[in-house]
This record gives sequence, C-alpha cells and structure tokens, in this order.
Amino acid sequence: MLNAEEIEKGVTAIVAEVTELDEKEIWDKRDANFFKDLEIDSLLALEILALIEKKFKVQIPEEKLVDITSLSATIDLTKSVLTESGKLSS
Repeated sequence: MLNAEEIEKGVTAIVAEVTELDEKEIWDKRDANFFKDLEIDSLLALEILALIEKKFKVQIPEEKLVDITSLSATIDLTKSVLTESGKLSS
C-alpha cells in the first residue's frame, strides 16, 4: 500500500525528470500551469502520464490527460486512480 507522501514524491520526481527541472523548484511551483508557466506540451504530458502508470502500475485513461494541468492536479489524479484500484491507503 502506498501513502499520500510517497505519491507526492513519486509524481514530483517524474515531473522533474521529464521537465529537467529541480524537484524542489517543481514542488514550489506545484500550482503553476504546466502548459502556460512550465512550457510542458502535450507530448511531455503524455510522457509524464506513461511514467506514472509504469511507476505505480496503474492504467490512466488518455482522456484524463486534460486533467494534468499542474503538479498538484497530477498528484490528485494519481491519488484518485490509485484509490480506485485499491493501492492507496487512506
């Protein structure tokens, strides 16, 4: 079972890796818009989605890609999918 902190750290590390930004910097900008503020395009968003699926062993429908608008939103989406699949301890 995963906890919320592990998910936050995991997703932050993935976004930092894809964007080549520092994890602390990404965390500080967790509410910044990926597309407007961090110059993440749809291909990078897809890569983030794929890495989250691989790391946490879950399937995230591609239509959820529109929900990946910031680090906070991505963490929330990941928590939601993991809760549905029974992999997140509440």
